[in-house]
Amino acid sequence: MKFDLENVHIAVVGLGYVGLPLAIEFGKKYDVIGFDINTHRVEELSRCEDHTREANIEDLRKASDLKRNGNAKGLSFSFDVRDLCTANVFIVTVPTPIDSFNNPDLTPLLKASATVGGALKQGDIVIYESTVYPGCTEEDCVPVLEQQSGLKFNADFFCGYSPERINPGDKVNTLTKIKKITSGSTPEVAELVDALYRSIIEAGTHKAPNLKVAEAAKAIENAQRDVNISFVNELALIFDRVGIDTADVIEAAGTKWNFLKYKPGLVGGHCIGVDPYYLAHKSKALGYDPQVILSGRRVNNSIAGFIANKVLKLMIQKDHKIKHSRALILGFTFKENCPDVRNTKVIDIYKELEEFGLQVDVYDPWANVHEVKKEYNLELLPVLDPATPYEAIVVAVEHSEFKTIDYKKYRDGGAVIFDVKGFVDRSLVDARL
Repeated sequence: MKFDLENVHIAVVGLGYVGLPLAIEFGKKYDVIGFDINTHRVEELSRCEDHTREANIEDLRKASDLKRNGNAKGLSFSFDVRDLCTANVFIVTVPTPIDSFNNPDLTPLLKASATVGGALKQGDIVIYESTVYPGCTEEDCVPVLEQQSGLKFNADFFCGYSPERINPGDKVNTLTKIKKITSGSTPEVAELVDALYRSIIEAGTHKAPNLKVAEAAKAIENAQRDVNISFVNELALIFDRVGIDTADVIEAAGTKWNFLKYKPGLVGGHCIGVDPYYLAHKSKALGYDPQVILSGRRVNNSIAGFIANKVLKLMIQKDHKIKHSRALILGFTFKENCPDVRNTKVIDIYKELEEFGLQVDVYDPWANVHEVKKEYNLELLPVLDPATPYEAIVVAVEHSEFKTIDYKKYRDGGAVIFDVKGFVDRSLVDARL
């Protein structure tokens, strides 16, 4: 195949937490179209604005200005599928969620593949970054590409897989500073894909032997974290009954050089709380029922219920009437200093407390109130009124803004305070994980 980095024209399909940083970095060196079916998202980015707060706005503006000033390289945005026809490298970065039964939902991925397939030409390369199970690219996506394009895989067009390693909210370990796994459907394509990413990734790349290995590597990255967190979450459940603080135990055990200091907590988000189900799905399809992976999921999914019930018990101990009491949940996003509310487990705490008759307020200065309303039918407090009395407070997310709250005032007022993240002064809280 005749292909080199000198004639690369890239289309990044999907401009969320993964796609946008990628489009910006590639836009500094190549001709890049950032494509998304969400017209509001495209219009926002065209104004050099980003509600996810993942983009470096200065870099976004510079990459966009390159194209506006008539350079051969630079970044532009579009929701018109006809604009994809100018690209010869397509990078798919759409979400891969699960359904209500915890089964993989490939709908966004297959729709994106159909869109790309309509623009495919002889010699083009399609690279997937969306997290999937081993074999998904070749078994699920390629047939859609072939059907829509009328071209033949590994003869007319080729594929690569380079799993995303974006950590939302992390301004230190950014895209270019994290080593990137690459792979290709032929040895020659693998080298081209690796060279393409190597041109923007400062930390370097690791070329996997094939697509399935690269897909599996991503799946086990998050499954491993999920299982490790489930272990300390289970310890938290045990130590609560023993009557000792889990953080104290971890600190003591951490004095040994090879002890891994994972912390208990809510496990949500679009990666750790979702990806293990993709690996489990593939395992079951091949006839093996995974035990450790799914047991970890069960433990982690139980933590929100444990927190809510612990709060209720503590309220009873303080002689609070449960029904019609007021509770405040601080934080709704799945992690600190990040606006991402996908698969947040805070909603489970909210629902559990509400079912017991509490009046529950939720405040999060990072979350988009309209998105929360649309996705969870929940009205966030627009501002936190320090004069409002509460019988219970759950500090669910470690946002920087929450470190300056006067918890002593709430405690003196009789409120039960549960610190999920363990960052509030211990003398001011009734319990923590």
